[in-house]
Amino acid sequence: MTFSRAVPAVLSVALAMACATPALAQRTVGGDVQTQMSSQEFKAAGLDKLSPQELAVLNGWLQGKVAKATAVALEDAKEQGRQEVIVKNRGFFDFGSREPIESAVVGEFAGFSKGRKYILANGQEWEQTDATPLSARKSAPAVKIKPGIAGVWYMQIDGYNTMAKVRRIK
Repeated sequence: MTFSRAVPAVLSVALAMACATPALAQRTVGGDVQTQMSSQEFKAAGLDKLSPQELAVLNGWLQGKVAKATAVALEDAKEQGRQEVIVKNRGFFDFGSREPIESAVVGEFAGFSKGRKYILANGQEWEQTDATPLSARKSAPAVKIKPGIAGVWYMQIDGYNTMAKVRRIK
């Protein structure tokens, strides 16, 4: 995925979340006890004994509780969505965590060579952009991809000190 293809994907996720959030809040907070319960449930709970003023106070209290719980749930959902976008797009953009991406090479690692592609167990694909050599053969080795300066990333294979410059291609 290139930068020009990734930006619309991120924007569409953000737009969908922004549009869905107010609708979810309105749907959850609407109504009062009388409309939320059947008449049998209303009577079984003893709520038919309340005066109109007492019922209004109860409805107000419940609305406040529901509104607060909804706000907390929406904030949690927004943060979860934000984290999902960050994790999914790490390596394409320079945002989020400065922590290395840790995974494993799928199949056989045949060393570093310019232009070589590396498929990782986490679904990401990276391509080596420099001529850093490493002659090694290892089956499904652990890998760390560390962010550098100005959007540059470096791949290191577990057990070796050599780091090759890479760019994420998928």
